[in-house]
Amino acid sequence: MPTTRMSDEAATQSAILLEIFLELDAGSPECVRAQLIEGEMVVTTAQAGSHEHCLSRFTEQVVRRHEFSISAHKGLVLPSYGPHPDNHVIPDLTIVGRREFRGAPPWWRPYGELKMVVEATGDRPELDRTAKRRSYALARIPLYLLIDRERAATTLFREPGDGDYLVHHTAAFGKPVPLPSPFSFDLETTDFL
Repeated sequence: MPTTRMSDEAATQSAILLEIFLELDAGSPECVRAQLIEGEMVVTTAQAGSHEHCLSRFTEQVVRRHEFSISAHKGLVLPSYGPHPDNHVIPDLTIVGRREFRGAPPWWRPYGELKMVVEATGDRPELDRTAKRRSYALARIPLYLLIDRERAATTLFREPGDGDYLVHHTAAFGKPVPLPSPFSFDLETTDFL
């Protein structure tokens, strides 16, 4: 269900929520990640070592083969699913072309520049599995890779449409995940264990 038109009262509440979120984000120390996801403020701090290990192994494989820019701190403003203000998310990894981050503001509305976003599940895995997935699809981000540590599986979502991804491929940790163009290699997941 794509974004629907809001009543005046809902629009006012959404504006207030967005204002509160932006104030929280502006006053947060750099080690704190504030996000606004489907009308819920989510605040996270430093992640567990296993979380960062999976992201590091992924990054090593991508950097070895391609010239992309990768960020673990890029704020994205994306469509929301339902009567909420736009989502303000910080993916675990945001991957763009080599020079796409230049000149981008802290909270960026990407328009076709993103190649892939990556999330490794943390304290609230359902946000990554559902709310963020829908937001990434609504924003037409071509590839979303979910490293689901609790389920010991990696899922690649592709072909965004109709408020979700139309195609996905899941592989248990230890099995390769084929990444399509512009990556064009099999992601090894054995070291995610």
